[in-house]
Amino acid sequence: MLEMLKQSNNPEICKPLVEAVIAKSKEFQKKFGRKPAFMEVCGSHTMSLARTGVKQCLKEDVNLISGPGCPVCVTDQRSIDAMVALAEGENRIICTFGDMMRVPGSNKTLLDAKIAGKDIRVLYSPVDTIKVAEENPDKEVIFLGVGFETTIPILTLMVGEAEKRGIKNFSIWMTTKLVEPVLRYLLDAGEVNLDGFLLPGHVSIVLGENSYKYLVDEYNISGVITGFETAELLSGIYKLIDIALTGRAAIENNHPAVVSKTGNRVIHKWIDQYLTECDEAWRGIGVIPKSGLDLKSEYDQFNAKKRFTVEIGEPRKTKCRCGEVIRGLITPSECQLFGKACHPMNPIGPCMVSAEGSCAAFYQYMRESY
Repeated sequence: MLEMLKQSNNPEICKPLVEAVIAKSKEFQKKFGRKPAFMEVCGSHTMSLARTGVKQCLKEDVNLISGPGCPVCVTDQRSIDAMVALAEGENRIICTFGDMMRVPGSNKTLLDAKIAGKDIRVLYSPVDTIKVAEENPDKEVIFLGVGFETTIPILTLMVGEAEKRGIKNFSIWMTTKLVEPVLRYLLDAGEVNLDGFLLPGHVSIVLGENSYKYLVDEYNISGVITGFETAELLSGIYKLIDIALTGRAAIENNHPAVVSKTGNRVIHKWIDQYLTECDEAWRGIGVIPKSGLDLKSEYDQFNAKKRFTVEIGEPRKTKCRCGEVIRGLITPSECQLFGKACHPMNPIGPCMVSAEGSCAAFYQYMRESY
């Protein structure tokens, strides 16, 4: 067991935590006749659980299900096609996160467009897009705004900075997603039986502990907010099982050093100032009402969707099952393309591309254990 905890922050500490989780799971199985099932909402949790060996250690005792927590993975095919079409326009510079470059569109990727000569730049700090716009006043500079609540504040900061500097050639192609609507969708759909959620650390810094009360009040399901170190993840899983054994539902904050009750109020103020709720399409799900954020009408000059028109056809259909992986219906290895036609050097779907993708995590760390 100790050998399986690869790259954990401290194997000697984590081994007894694994043993404690397994023992607690045995109690659960004795009481309910099945393994406890929890969904990790965050893509970084999915990768950490695989990379450190936690999923492999617990596979016989805890059903850890990857959910829709990777922003690149949940971006629907039409949006990917629209971004590629946007990049192929004249007199434009596209700025983006690196994960987006290799996500397959219906016909090509952003990387293909870059190789063909289009100006597409990977930025580590989205705010650098403002500098790019200032240095290229004769070009339209567009940032691809993909992300959850963790990324959204940066987008509002960019708009505020562009407005302050009077920059006219900058805009954002907004394709943001919100955590609460998709969790409600999963629970309302009832496709996966869950005993609780391992709630995201980064997003919760923005949202706050109280933002998850609806899980208990409306769905009678528990959640534990946790960080990303191995010990934190194991502690979070242990607490989820412990809560489930009591038969009650609760939200516990296992990340109190950075997650408060109410979240980051400054960020909430930025979001209220610049953004408004909108319907968003999710890969494998479809449109979820009010599940994204778009710029308010008074900031249309920074809204690329209002400034530019792109024409795309019907998305090309493949046998990729990323949509089912995202919803927790199957594991990556249950997709017939996994490890064959679809692998890191030839990804068919975004879950194999992103650094937070379930398929990428499974392929890199877990395929020999399952």
